[in-house]
Amino acid sequence: MSSPKPIPPVNPMPPVVLALFVMIMGVEAVFSLGVRGIIGGPGAIGWRNMAIQDYGFNSEIMRWMLENGRYPPDHLMRLVSYVFVHGSFTHALFAGVMLLALGKFVGEVFSQWATFFLFILSAAAGALIYGLMIRDQPWLIGAFPGVYGLIGGFTYIMWLRLGQMGAQQARAFTLIGFLLGIQLIFGLLFGARSEWLADLAGFSFGFVLSFFLSPGGFARLRAKIRHR
Repeated sequence: MSSPKPIPPVNPMPPVVLALFVMIMGVEAVFSLGVRGIIGGPGAIGWRNMAIQDYGFNSEIMRWMLENGRYPPDHLMRLVSYVFVHGSFTHALFAGVMLLALGKFVGEVFSQWATFFLFILSAAAGALIYGLMIRDQPWLIGAFPGVYGLIGGFTYIMWLRLGQMGAQQARAFTLIGFLLGIQLIFGLLFGARSEWLADLAGFSFGFVLSFFLSPGGFARLRAKIRHR
């Protein structure tokens, strides 16, 4: 008789979340090693700036596409590719840690593909709103709009659980309220930055998208509508 398999002390990290983390930190590792002269030679110092120009998102690019009615693939790609380029190692590390934390929670409830699409589509929505609303601002880079989409998924899960417990569902929005409050304080102390709009758009889209991506989500939404 075979012995039962040992139960791991913690649930493993969802593979899709780990893959996204490795891609983000892998790109950052290349930039960091290049700046230190370990790889790439003297030209590697400019790799980060070149990547921002080639893969970052900018409202001027959005304006050009809308005004000319042209949507070349290399510009549309920027709606997603910007999440893998960061301004510094610290920027990438904070985004990566939040991705692991929120992605693990969401990925244990949502399917792998649902978690992936929640991250990517929220990031694209954040860039789209940023491009439509912001003018003459710096490049939009970094994974935070996608991470905020995962926060939207986290909020949706907590919202459902609190509702099932008969508790106040508004408590599910505590995390996003805290994060936006922190951004407001930093904006008052160090000057407002426009990236918060992309983050908020990513969260909002992620929360709404969770109604459809969560297990049985669409059926649950339809049942709620019929009940009302």
